[in-house]
Amino acid sequence: MDLDIDQATQEFQAEVREFLAANKPAQPLPSMDTQAGFEAHRAWEHTLADARLSVVAWPEAYGGRDSSLLQWVLFEQEYYAAGAPGRVSQNGIFLLAPTLFEHGTPEQLDRIMPRMARADDIWAQAWSEPEAGSDLAGIRSTARRTTGGWLLSGQKTWSSRAAYADWAFGLFRSDPTAERHKGLTYVMFPLSAHGVSVRPIPQLDGEPGFAEIFLDEVFVPDRDVIGEPGEGWRVAMSTSSNERGLSLRSPGRFSATARRLIDLWLDAGDPANTAQRDAVVDAWIGSEAYRLHTFGTVTRLNEGGKLGTESSITKVFWSELDIAMHETALDVLGATAERSGPWTDGYLFALSGPIYAGTNEIQRNIIAERLLGLPRGSSR
Repeated sequence: MDLDIDQATQEFQAEVREFLAANKPAQPLPSMDTQAGFEAHRAWEHTLADARLSVVAWPEAYGGRDSSLLQWVLFEQEYYAAGAPGRVSQNGIFLLAPTLFEHGTPEQLDRIMPRMARADDIWAQAWSEPEAGSDLAGIRSTARRTTGGWLLSGQKTWSSRAAYADWAFGLFRSDPTAERHKGLTYVMFPLSAHGVSVRPIPQLDGEPGFAEIFLDEVFVPDRDVIGEPGEGWRVAMSTSSNERGLSLRSPGRFSATARRLIDLWLDAGDPANTAQRDAVVDAWIGSEAYRLHTFGTVTRLNEGGKLGTESSITKVFWSELDIAMHETALDVLGATAERSGPWTDGYLFALSGPIYAGTNEIQRNIIAERLLGLPRGSSR
């Protein structure tokens, strides 16, 4: 693990801190799960892009800075510490972008990445289906060959950001006769295309954080297929590794939450409640462990390694840490917890962590079978 931070990286970190102090919205933006909030967050992404801070690790040609992976991690650390707005573009910049950098064509990169960097196009995920949630290989939506491209048909559900997004990406079954993990094609498609219907799914607060997507013979040209037709499962695994591993839940998020929890304890905690005190300490230890683990991952990637199956361990760890930190905060708040919007909202969102990016039950199976070499089904 390399913890040395060179002068250029220190200067970059200081620049980010100063920019956020000067430009972060004075008041929290409306929820991005509303039309007004979605556009307000898009405008914030434009502000970041104008400073070339929306995608710092990308090549300059696509709106980035060619920053190192370490600089990206430190950017995230400063971003969360400042309490800056959530990234409405995260499906694109954190999930689709790494997939395109690995499997996309030069034409796709030139066409898609600059608009993604500025949030001119915001992306939705189109993975889950009514009878294929965690079982991604069980999808039934189809991609049928036609002149110059493909015709998409079927239904996707629990599609994050789809209520207001511009484009979506996901898997479609292009060869119904192939084995479960074969005959799948990874496709991008505009949500405004003829034959696409988007039906928002209201959450308990009434806001549509997700949507169903219905596709009826939607034409997609060949240029919007990522990787080779029929090889979508292999391409999708690079997306899922990024989602479970380094990019979706950077350590800055948990370090900032742990810091807020410590401040809450110092302000409202009961010194005589040793169990509560220990839970606060455990939260800080967990956030530091995850931060140091990430530095180790950065070192490994810089030496030519990949995220790989180990990302399943990371995903289980951060999702359970997130719940534990918010449960501790609500315990500290006691009867006043229901009046603490940020902690309550954070807790409700944290509960989804063990589900999205592949349920933790599935991740434990992967860990048991692929990393520990245990017999199939032994993790149950």
